[in-house]
Amino acid sequence: MIESCGICGGDGQIQNSFGGSAKTCPSCHGTGRRMEDTGFRDVTKTKPSHFYKTLADKAAPAQQRETGPSTHEGMMLAKEVEVAPLSNDTKTKLTREIAEYEGSHGKLTQTFTKKIRKQLRGPGS
Repeated sequence: MIESCGICGGDGQIQNSFGGSAKTCPSCHGTGRRMEDTGFRDVTKTKPSHFYKTLADKAAPAQQRETGPSTHEGMMLAKEVEVAPLSNDTKTKLTREIAEYEGSHGKLTQTFTKKIRKQLRGPGS
């Protein structure tokens, strides 16, 4: 024996108390039969972002970092660094600093350019 829905009485429709429109029953979805109670429905962790990362996802290659400047001003400043009488480590560090500054700010500012040129002159100048 099939039990009828407790909300709509088996009609499958509920009506407005003012005599207006009728809508499909939210409990039985219009079937008129009582829905079986399955208990608490767990709706958490349904998105792929909630799942643990697999080893294949973790082994994906990291995004390639810029090794040199990309703007015209940055390339000109990097050339100045290249011809300066500094050690190779210092030249590499300054070139990387120029590229990172461009990456975060978009272009070089006059203040940053002055700071780099001051480092090119050395401590005694």
